Amino acid sequence: MRRLLATALLATIPLSAHSAPDMNAKAFTPRDLVMLDRVSDPRLSPDAQRVAYTQRSTDFEANKGVNQIWLLELAGGKPRALSSSGSNSSPRWSADGKSLYFLSTRSGSSQVWRLDLSGGEAQPVTQLPLDVNSFVLAPDGKGLTFAVDVFIDCKNDLACSKTRFDTQAASKASGRLYERLFIRHWDSWANGARSQLFTARFNADGRIGTPLWVSQDIDGDVPSKPFGDDGEYAYSPDAKNLVFAARIAGRTEAWSTNLDLYWVPADASKKPVNLTPANLATDTGPVFSPDGRYLAYRAMKRAGFESDRYAIMLRDLHSGALREVAPDWDRSAEGLQFSADGKTLYTHADDLGQHRVFAVDVASGAVKALTGDGHVGGFDVVANTLVYAYDTLNAPADLYALNLAAGEAPRRLSQANAERLKRIRFGEFEQFRFAGWNGETVYGHVMKPWNFEPGKKYPVALIVHGGPQGSMGNDWHYRWNPAVFAGMGYAVVFIDFHGSTGYGQAFTDSISRDWGGKPLEDLQKGWAHVLKSYDFIDGTRAAALGASYGGFMMNWIAGNWPDAFRCIVNHDGVFDSRMMYYATDELWFDEWEHGVPHYVDPSVYEKFNPANHVAQWKTPMLVIHSEKDYRVNVEQGIAAFTALQRRGIASQMLVFPDENHWVLKPQNSLQWHETVQAWLKRWIGN
Repeated sequence: MRRLLATALLATIPLSAHSAPDMNAKAFTPRDLVMLDRVSDPRLSPDAQRVAYTQRSTDFEANKGVNQIWLLELAGGKPRALSSSGSNSSPRWSADGKSLYFLSTRSGSSQVWRLDLSGGEAQPVTQLPLDVNSFVLAPDGKGLTFAVDVFIDCKNDLACSKTRFDTQAASKASGRLYERLFIRHWDSWANGARSQLFTARFNADGRIGTPLWVSQDIDGDVPSKPFGDDGEYAYSPDAKNLVFAARIAGRTEAWSTNLDLYWVPADASKKPVNLTPANLATDTGPVFSPDGRYLAYRAMKRAGFESDRYAIMLRDLHSGALREVAPDWDRSAEGLQFSADGKTLYTHADDLGQHRVFAVDVASGAVKALTGDGHVGGFDVVANTLVYAYDTLNAPADLYALNLAAGEAPRRLSQANAERLKRIRFGEFEQFRFAGWNGETVYGHVMKPWNFEPGKKYPVALIVHGGPQGSMGNDWHYRWNPAVFAGMGYAVVFIDFHGSTGYGQAFTDSISRDWGGKPLEDLQKGWAHVLKSYDFIDGTRAAALGASYGGFMMNWIAGNWPDAFRCIVNHDGVFDSRMMYYATDELWFDEWEHGVPHYVDPSVYEKFNPANHVAQWKTPMLVIHSEKDYRVNVEQGIAAFTALQRRGIASQMLVFPDENHWVLKPQNSLQWHETVQAWLKRWIGN
């Protein structure tokens, strides 16, 4: 693993002349951010000569993003779009490399389609009465497994589930009756349906035959909701069996992180068998070795803790022996892929403010970083070729290729936004470190304003990341993007305080039961370090901003560090810890972070409860919240705004009725940025 320098300009792969200083250069604006194309999900062909990927463009008038499938040749040439009708995503190669399968809405619902790359139009593979959420192709090329939302008691009858959905939609009675949690999750109310897996073989015409329900009798979502995908289920190399991850729902679903791995024949001839009953924490992400002997997967060890370290586990399917690969590697693995010879596992992980691809030797556990500074958002490996989506703080994602055998520098494959960014000047950035809580090393970043001139001082925005077990480092973000604030003329500072990921599990663990302790001390010490080290920052014109946990910290700063900032922006922040527990969706989170349910020991929820410090509030605050946010409910934002108004503190509240914990729609995103920019300009100038 590379050592990161204390305060040095981060090295990045050269990215054309986006920031070339010329008289025609312009700032990067919120509108620019919203309109960028987004590259993701690269997939190499079996011969490693081509890569298919998803590229999202923005239809601003329709207020949505539209995905299309693109293809490029690694030998050279311009990328070309393979789809244009509907929204298309999840490209997957056929075993012979002659066709691409993908999800498309061109028929009016989400179905699997196949495109013969030798010519012709895409053909439907599934024509189901329900939307297909995700799919995995069988390794023998003769079928697939897919996920759809169904009613469990409808069993194999997809038409039964469709009829029930239609009946619900047509009913004039709007009441919902519940007997257990979840009643709502992320941004949706529970309707009684579950995501379930079905397999099907291809007919002679390339379309599927009768689907078989392989996750039968699993009372839970497969894949998990709200963010589970095709990485939670996998075929054995001979296509005869499947392994999938599932959390059995029951009455404990809202406070359990116990996902287990289940083995089932692909022909659904037997019911699923639990492979990991002994581990009461999360087991997920199964992948088979090419010879079918080993099953690798990721596992946490502490039940109820969603941010525990993901260890890489290896199960010998012949002997049943189980061991951890690379137990001394103090990083959390995020996805696995075997090399062709089965001797290496590829994964990616947060690492000291970066997000890299790593190669892990299966036998010895030795770990080697394959990518440098920056952020890898997705990757694929075939033979000796690694293709990945790569971004940094001043460059949105593009595709790169790396020859793992030659030791050459990465090669850029795409320039999805070259025309849009050719005149943009981004602010320069660097990483710093300082002694935080208990004298321990803490990392952060500072970005200069886009129009920086030596000798001048600039107003500054301190951004506090959410999670809280997360990281705000050297990556491109479409919601909290430092480059946008630098484009507004601000210096930007963000710090990976105690609790952040990528610095070892003990560092991540340290925030639990201490939300307002170590992190606040880190922010205060980091702030002092920045003001001392960077003479272009004007600490008298400073704003603090944050979302989710960062929003909690805004409320906490208002009552516990009230003289540091001229204004605050609080997005989706916790205001009252006790009500947060009883109204949020995933109880396991609050119970782990506080150690117990609220009713067992209310005092631990009161220790860092922002509502208890409103009497000390005096800083002007912009509160932003969304009505479909069921993680941190909108009443938390309303309560904060009520406190501000009742105290006579200058304040505004921006409410989105159609957004969740994140603001995603293009026009809403633009409104969010314009409102925040006006608030900052009012209090700290620009």
